[in-house]
Amino acid sequence: MLNNNIVEGLDAGERCLGVFLDLAKAFDTVSTPLLLQKLQNVGVRGLQLKLFENYLKNRTQTVKDNQGLIPRICRQLFSRIASGKESGASYRTEVSYLEIYNERVADLLAGGAGGAGAHALRVREHPKLGPYVQDLSRHRVDDLDQIQECMHRGNLQRTTASTQMNDTSSRSHAIFTLTFVQASYLRHNNMPSETVAKVHLVDLAGSERADATGATGARLVEGAHINKSLVTLGSVISALADCSQQAPDGRTPKGSKKVFIPYRDSVLTWLLKDSLGGNSKTIMIAAISPADCNYGETLSTLRYANRAKNIINKPTINEDPNVKLIRELREEIEKLRKQITLTTDPIDTESSVLATLQRKEAQEKVLTEKWTEKWRETQQILQVCVLIGGSRRY
Repeated sequence: MLNNNIVEGLDAGERCLGVFLDLAKAFDTVSTPLLLQKLQNVGVRGLQLKLFENYLKNRTQTVKDNQGLIPRICRQLFSRIASGKESGASYRTEVSYLEIYNERVADLLAGGAGGAGAHALRVREHPKLGPYVQDLSRHRVDDLDQIQECMHRGNLQRTTASTQMNDTSSRSHAIFTLTFVQASYLRHNNMPSETVAKVHLVDLAGSERADATGATGARLVEGAHINKSLVTLGSVISALADCSQQAPDGRTPKGSKKVFIPYRDSVLTWLLKDSLGGNSKTIMIAAISPADCNYGETLSTLRYANRAKNIINKPTINEDPNVKLIRELREEIEKLRKQITLTTDPIDTESSVLATLQRKEAQEKVLTEKWTEKWRETQQILQVCVLIGGSRRY
């Protein structure tokens, strides 16, 4: 069941006998509804599935390809895409995979991953699109097998090490991103449609206590960076939760000053800026341990989840700028035509209203023709890529 955006593994009246939430149930509860919205022209920038887990939990069920959430999400995604293609829509799907190790970003799918410069990618911020990683590779995928191959290749490059608590402890955060573009031509109103959506699947390294993990030297430094980013994440979540309860002028009900959100205090929160408080719908999976010795970590994780569920985002459609302009022009043209129809005065061919109408009609025609040509070329390229195996690196 879903209670305050927290998935519970037991039905009412059941006792815990060591059987935990089945991933199929978790997927159907939290992932399927948002994926359906994505393929129904919602086009918000991201379904952000954040996997917040402490170091005692096994991430193979959420990130690796052991029939966890990611394979289930991708399988459902391509199933919906196949259904959409039957109606004449075109889709393009790309993936990228990065890790954040000691506050540095590495491309896990780059040919030189692991070598010099692998952890030297720069994070920048676009005024409209938000933070992004410069020179991060994107790879074209056409089915689930290609996604799993990319994930497997990226997982081999993940930074792991042995500690007293885990033989293969993740020493970095990882973000696997699926980007898909949906383009179609709506015949009922002769209107082009193109939306872009991203699914960010985020695996967070667990917080660490040096005395429990026995970390020294490099492991101790890694743990310090991990903890710093998670503390910053907690601060960002708390600030966003406070902002969600603010008045329209940005002040809290008590009249205090505007809340500062420390996105740039860590690379992780900077990259997740749009995921946490931007144009997105976000799911946080808080994985906890039933062991008494992990009471502190369990309580801390639940507090994170409790604060996160108070964040309120208002996602909007990521519409292609040209398509948006065409739609706005057609709306203006319709208004001008009504204005001309309703006027009682004779229409002079040199009148400003008629001249504006003719100018906008010409502009709309040119933009529509350009978009239609681009759409046809994209369809041809996609068909050729399928025939020859596709170019999977951009």
